[in-house]
Amino acid sequence: MNQPAREPDPTTDPALSEVLDALIAREPLFHRPEFGLTRADFERLTAPDYWEVGASGNRYSREYVWSVLEQRYATAAPSWPEPDSAIGEFQVRAIAADTYLLTYTLRQPGRLTRRLTVWQHREPGWTALYHQGTVVSED
Repeated sequence: MNQPAREPDPTTDPALSEVLDALIAREPLFHRPEFGLTRADFERLTAPDYWEVGASGNRYSREYVWSVLEQRYATAAPSWPEPDSAIGEFQVRAIAADTYLLTYTLRQPGRLTRRLTVWQHREPGWTALYHQGTVVSED
């Protein structure tokens, strides 16, 4: 199952439809080769003070995330959709001027995660401020 057509989400303000579509196109974060594979691309995609909390619960700095991605990209470029993966349940909320909280689920072989990315629209485009992935049970 890949990324299905987006169904209307009753909790997302209809006025944010274009924002939601733009952000869906950027997720899952760091799985989209069309946004680049170089350090310069990564720096454009993330704020200087970007950080994330991984599914492990550990906090990771922007520099650490880049070092992991650099190693990963050295062996294989990311591709989306990944085999046997699915993404959905997108919701977006405006949380400040030009700043949005996007949540979604990502199903990969062997695990389901709820994800959250805080995005800001800046010149020249969208910038990730924060990201978090939380493993959830499939009950």
